[in-house]
Amino acid sequence: MRIISGKYRGKKLISPLTNKIRPTSDRAREAVFNILNSRLEQNWEAYSLLEVFAGTGAFGLEALSRGIKKICQIDIDTKTAAANAALFPTEKEKIRLLRVDAANLGKAPEKYNLLFMDAPYNQGLTEKALKAVAAGGWLEEGALCLAELEKNEQITIPEEYELQEERIYGLARILFLHYRG
Repeated sequence: MRIISGKYRGKKLISPLTNKIRPTSDRAREAVFNILNSRLEQNWEAYSLLEVFAGTGAFGLEALSRGIKKICQIDIDTKTAAANAALFPTEKEKIRLLRVDAANLGKAPEKYNLLFMDAPYNQGLTEKALKAVAAGGWLEEGALCLAELEKNEQITIPEEYELQEERIYGLARILFLHYRG
């Protein structure tokens, strides 16, 4: 695993410390960031990212390399994400790690305008986490939300979100959602 673009391009990241983590492939991450570059209405500095089911934290750190304002990484086990965040000591003020169950997030300490979530496949966790994010007030109205699922995984998208597009990369399907609040 490595950072694909930006200030830290080529920087190697620590691979998962457990087999319970399945990182988004470099290829899929690069494709998603290419799409984001064309969809974002402002520069990366205008965005703050909420990364749910952060795992290794690679997605958020890629956004950090591209200049995002700040990231909040949430996972029930933050060891690998914390180890990778430590590789970016000059950026530590921009990185927040929260060890919490994504289905029970509670009230948000602040709002974000970009969401990425990559739940374990085929466990129904994406829908639960999307509901928890909405219920806790974690997102600004109009936030762009990306959810990675297994390509055949079924999901009922909560009413607070509107599906804009979906893409398939190998075993992964990425949903692009609009948060309506």
